[in-house]
Parts: sequence; structure tokens; C-alpha cells
Amino acid sequence: MENPTTIQEIVARLNKLTLAQQQEILDFTMELSGELPEGTPIEEFLKFAGTIPLEDLEEMKQAIEEDCEQVHDAER
Repeated sequence: MENPTTIQEIVARLNKLTLAQQQEILDFTMELSGELPEGTPIEEFLKFAGTIPLEDLEEMKQAIEEDCEQVHDAER
């Protein structure tokens, strides 16, 4: 059952969000309603398996571990 007042309030609040935030909300509502968008088949990604040199993977892993442990006050 729809509640026009609730829908209007949601739309008003959505209009105040960034496009990225609006996309996040859309994804969330699609998940709640069981309407997940069709993604890229795994086969498309498997063709890239093993193409990144091991040294590069280690470097990426280290950068992720270091950066994920930091808190950036400006982003709060």
C-alpha cells in the first residue's frame, strides 16, 4: 500500500543527495524489493585471471592494508 505523503518526503530527501548517494539508495531499494540488476557474468572476469604480475598484486595488497587503516577527518 502506497502512502503519498511518505513517497513525497522520500523524493524531497532524495533530491538533496548527490548522484552517487541517489544511486546507492536505488541499489538498496532494488535489493530490498528483490530486483537486483543483472551483472556481468563471471566468465567475463575470468579471462583476466593470472594477468596481473605477482609483484603488482603484493604492492596493491600492501597499499590497501596501509590506506584502510587510516582515518581521514575531512571525510566525516
